[in-house]
Amino acid sequence: MADTVREIERKYEADDGTRLPDLTGVGRVAAVEEAGTQELDAVYYDTADQRLAADGLTLRRRTGGKDAGWHLKLPVAPGVRDELRAPLSETPPPELTALVRSRTLDRELVPLVRLRTRRTVRVLRDAAGAPVAEVAEDAVRAWRLDGAEAGKAGPGPTKSRWREIEVELLGKGGAGLLDEIDRALAAAGVRPASAASKLARALAETGPGRHDGAGKAGKGEKAAKGEKPGKGKKPGRTAADVVLRYAREQVRVIIELDPAVRRDLPDAVHQMRVATRRLRSAFRSYTKVLDRAVTQPIGIELKWLAAELGVERDREVLTERLREALAEAPGALRLGPVDARLTIWSERRRAGARDGVLAALDGPRYLSLLRALHAFLAEPPLRKAAGRPAPEVVAGAVLKDYRRLARRMETALTAPAGRERDEALHGARKAAKRTRYAAEAARPALGGPAKKFAKRTKRVQQLLGDHQDSVVARGALRELATQAQQAGEGGFTFGLLYGREETLAADRERALPDVWRKASRPKHRAALRP
Repeated sequence: MADTVREIERKYEADDGTRLPDLTGVGRVAAVEEAGTQELDAVYYDTADQRLAADGLTLRRRTGGKDAGWHLKLPVAPGVRDELRAPLSETPPPELTALVRSRTLDRELVPLVRLRTRRTVRVLRDAAGAPVAEVAEDAVRAWRLDGAEAGKAGPGPTKSRWREIEVELLGKGGAGLLDEIDRALAAAGVRPASAASKLARALAETGPGRHDGAGKAGKGEKAAKGEKPGKGKKPGRTAADVVLRYAREQVRVIIELDPAVRRDLPDAVHQMRVATRRLRSAFRSYTKVLDRAVTQPIGIELKWLAAELGVERDREVLTERLREALAEAPGALRLGPVDARLTIWSERRRAGARDGVLAALDGPRYLSLLRALHAFLAEPPLRKAAGRPAPEVVAGAVLKDYRRLARRMETALTAPAGRERDEALHGARKAAKRTRYAAEAARPALGGPAKKFAKRTKRVQQLLGDHQDSVVARGALRELATQAQQAGEGGFTFGLLYGREETLAADRERALPDVWRKASRPKHRAALRP
């Protein structure tokens, strides 16, 4: 895995005659240390239609300076990026290209821009001598390349030059220090950079617009980025506006979380899985807006992806639940190496789950899904109802899902105790989740009533989810007890936790009728109708 550095910085530009102020005494800065000059030579790679640049990502091969190598920069928040580094090589390294696959869709990465920078570095130190920030003053020259050879300029206005200043936090420097430096620079005539990155400025100044209409984004690109195709449309004006807005957001989350899942960042798997479920649910709920013949095959693939992601997520949630239960058990009842047994059980599943997720993301089936999502957004398969006013259409979809939930709740509440009831409650849980997602998608059209309806349905879903988690936990505890018994450790403690889970499930079953009664009052459904 590539090394990662979190960058928190601000970028500025200045005319050649503007002198940078002495920053000694600004905030915590007690001294300014001259750190020398560097000659940097970087070639930036992207697809021919600049899919990385469109999403604010940069991939470069740089020589010179203290961090020569390949650098991939991923946006985290305004002014914050993660830089992933790999050693120098002639071609983009696989560990970095994998992280941009959800954007490139395996299109070839070609050299687009070359930057040569003469960088003068100053380190800002506090009273204890610790570095708190670095100021880099860059004299930049940029060339547009022909996309085939890293040293060959392409057609058009290929050269540009400018002066740029970067201020990056180091050590324990905080955002407040950046604000104080910002004011000092502004007073000296230094202004915020006109572009988000050197690459963005170079692309704007060194050649014609992006290939394949990239300078003028098409419907599919606008959709993938969350923009609204066409002019004069307001969110929520038609059913298509509302449903596509929701669908675009879920696709955006899937694409953006792909590198986070590959990097094993906290909660990334869970959030990506949720996005796949929300999108699939929207396809199933809004069949009057979107043609089921087109969305159903995509939905099947989304279900597959959610299942691949779910192996790791379910293991993570279950392990945490069992650890908490063990921690709450009295010490006198924790017999044998129960913590070690749980760790072994969990880690064996983690290794396989992690490998499975990465194999899925690297495989052809996932690539086909991504392409299908882009095609769906480029040409949405709209039905006749898509052009009707949103409130009447989306309210009907939410209420249809509610009726499905009500039927499943009736079945679950009257089912005999045991496996039959457990399965019925699990089916009701899935119906509650779909109803909730449909209501969330409808919020731009229905406003507060949809928000409240989703909130009430979520309470039902959570209660049913707690019950299902207990069912799954009991299965795991039986397995752990068996393993412990076979190893001569004894399964008493796991049996104790099994009984605790039975009690928790019974508590959820007793609470369910009242929670459902409150959520299913007729006035809540009436509030949704336009």
